[in-house]
Amino acid sequence: MSIRFGTDGWRAIIAEEFTFDNVRLCTQGVVQYMLQQGLAQRGLVVGYDTRFASEDFARTVAETAAGGGVNVFLSDRPAPTPVVTYNIVDRKAGGAVVITASHNPPNWNGYKYKPDYAGSASPEITEAIEGYIDAVPAGGAVPHMPWEEALAKGVGQNIDPSAAYNEQLGRLLDLLTLRNSGMRIVVDSMYGAGAGYVPSILGGGSTTVEEIHGERNPAFPGMRQPEPVADNLAELSQLVTDTNADAGFALDGDADRFGLVDEKGQFVSPLQVFALLALYMLEIRGERGPLVKSITTTSMLYRLGEMYNVPVFETPVGFKYVGPVMEREGALIGGEESGGYGFRGHIPERDGIVSGLFILDMMVKTGRRPSELLDYLYDRVGPHFYDRSDIPLPPDRRDTVVKTLGNVSPDAIGGVKVASRDSADGYRFILEDGSWVTIRLSGTEPLLRIYAEGKSSDRVDTLLSEARNLVGL
Repeated sequence: MSIRFGTDGWRAIIAEEFTFDNVRLCTQGVVQYMLQQGLAQRGLVVGYDTRFASEDFARTVAETAAGGGVNVFLSDRPAPTPVVTYNIVDRKAGGAVVITASHNPPNWNGYKYKPDYAGSASPEITEAIEGYIDAVPAGGAVPHMPWEEALAKGVGQNIDPSAAYNEQLGRLLDLLTLRNSGMRIVVDSMYGAGAGYVPSILGGGSTTVEEIHGERNPAFPGMRQPEPVADNLAELSQLVTDTNADAGFALDGDADRFGLVDEKGQFVSPLQVFALLALYMLEIRGERGPLVKSITTTSMLYRLGEMYNVPVFETPVGFKYVGPVMEREGALIGGEESGGYGFRGHIPERDGIVSGLFILDMMVKTGRRPSELLDYLYDRVGPHFYDRSDIPLPPDRRDTVVKTLGNVSPDAIGGVKVASRDSADGYRFILEDGSWVTIRLSGTEPLLRIYAEGKSSDRVDTLLSEARNLVGL
């Protein structure tokens, strides 16, 4: 088979393509890349999530890397992707591998490589790694060193990756104030690697945190997949209203994405959260710097950029595009539609835990709960509504849909004229009333995604429906 990295790493179904042999091949590619770049002696951090056999796949990565001449720091427990990634910074390591399929369904697993700059690997880096993987002879042996031997020889080390990360949180926020805010938060950790983190970080004061789905369960029962979207958060929403909580937080399977439920039990869309976080950085913290958005996220960023006289940069979908622009421009914040947000002074990568803590800090500093924060935002930029449709796309339909998409060129959608269109990542149509709709193939799953933003929820529903009709699905 041909291993190819998508929007964020390589993902496949466990025991079909995601096998120990293929994980060894991926690691051989990473080892060769690190050797060529002079990064091997700085070491490789290896972490994993709570999916089926993730710790075994991670050990396979560690043994293969050690056998290939790379020093290895292996996490001794499941850990969020941003926690593992921050250890690159703390240890000045040459990179990290995280075994995780993030928000994919439970029968999937994945392989993320984070380079020495502690962000998502750029397309140039993943192409290089793919080339090294392809160069491994068919059936050829991949070097490895048993982990006990690696430990004995000093080329392997077991680590608790949370210690350095927790110290970093203390530099980013006044945790003592958050712990004593008196807020009541409910957290849905979605059986994932972020379990226990928020209660531990905020514990010890008057703030109370109730966690659900904090145990490990690789089947992710009661949800389609561990993704913090409205359809998966009914229990969180109900618990928020039942307990009169101030907010509900949700983390995806590897805790690099964040979802928000307001005090009324209503889901706050990722686009609204992104705009709130940008407003928090610009107004509440008083910082200045560029904003970076993927094309499927909110146009509210442009309005905030105008208001605070900061530039806005747009990228294709994926932090492998967002992160490098953040680094290049010294951006204040970068974000995407899926609920992933990264921040200056931290890592150029998504961090669901930090995102939630920043929202809590915004609540504390303004004295507003989430629905009131949205009113606060809309007073400045006007109301914006958003939704997304995910349509399963069988492999035998993909080519037909791609061909259809290439021929889609409507003059109007939902009775409003198309003002402009582009194909930077999928097909985006911006309408004369400022609303927009984008149609694109997922880079991580066999799905066609349709995204829309408008001035009302009814308008968004119309855009989604008409866009689906355009592609005949």
